Amino acid sequence: MHEESLFADRLNPVQLEAVETLKGPLLILAGAGSGKTRVLTHRVANLIATGEASPSQILCVTFTNKAAREMEARTTNLLESLEIPVFEPMWISTFHSICARILREDIHLLGYQPFFGIYDSSDQLSQIKRVMAQLGINDKVFPAKSIQASINGAKMLGLSPDDVGRKGSIYIDDRGIEVYKLYEQEMKKSNSLDFSDLLLKTYELWTTHPEVLERYRDKFQFIMVDEYQDTNHIQYKLVKALASGHRNLCVVGDEDQSIYSWRGADIRNILDFEEDFPEVKTVKLEENYRSSQTIVKAATAVIKNNSQRKDKTLFTSNDLGDKIVVREETNEHDEARFVANQ
Repeated sequence: MHEESLFADRLNPVQLEAVETLKGPLLILAGAGSGKTRVLTHRVANLIATGEASPSQILCVTFTNKAAREMEARTTNLLESLEIPVFEPMWISTFHSICARILREDIHLLGYQPFFGIYDSSDQLSQIKRVMAQLGINDKVFPAKSIQASINGAKMLGLSPDDVGRKGSIYIDDRGIEVYKLYEQEMKKSNSLDFSDLLLKTYELWTTHPEVLERYRDKFQFIMVDEYQDTNHIQYKLVKALASGHRNLCVVGDEDQSIYSWRGADIRNILDFEEDFPEVKTVKLEENYRSSQTIVKAATAVIKNNSQRKDKTLFTSNDLGDKIVVREETNEHDEARFVANQ
């Protein structure tokens, strides 16, 4: 069956264009409520339905486990509705889950055992405090949480203890670097990784063992990244390394919805995508299906003042809707109380 007859009645013309653009780099600028997940799931289904790829050859990365589960369920249901059975698990997951899965296979090449432990934020902070005690560093003078934030910031930029210092936008003083070095040694002794390590060690694995990177490049013939505006530098490096061969990379995002700079998200990743992939095709999803005309117009009027953004304008065919109420409260508790009462 021709793919157009599969999806033409399910998508608007711009969504369909994104779904049917399969080869080469693709940038989908998806405004709020424009059917982003619908496009991603239909694009995965289209790759499988047209025989371009098997489920295991598609890597689809999103930011939360909940979003990944929803995307996988919707894709599976869509394929079932087309009477296309899926007999193998799909790689639809978060960056951290995918990297953990890769490291379980090959982390022995970095001197770790495959049954490594994963430290959460609390475990990591306890380890940093133990290291500081070993080094005789006073937690009241050098707060452990500040050092933890600096170490995680360095890892988001892909910087090891040897790389770190005055580089890019991060600075760790000499005591912090001392802690970082010993922390890494102690983590390796305990055969453990923190959350940031899952990404950094995967990149280290690929750079020190290019044959492993080549294996995953061959495996994943098509790569899709959701919420690309919220990727940090190490995630950017991972994606770029993986897609640099076939360049079948589709990224979806909206620079107007970038809210995670505090945890390392770099808006330049989406703003500069066309520089990294000059042959890119750009598709703009500008029709909002979620909100009233009043909301869409007001949001557009506010966001158009952003200096770092792509040229796109949301519109909707929905009703005009209620007028917007502007109300100022004295604090967040009063604000929450007012909203709950309403």
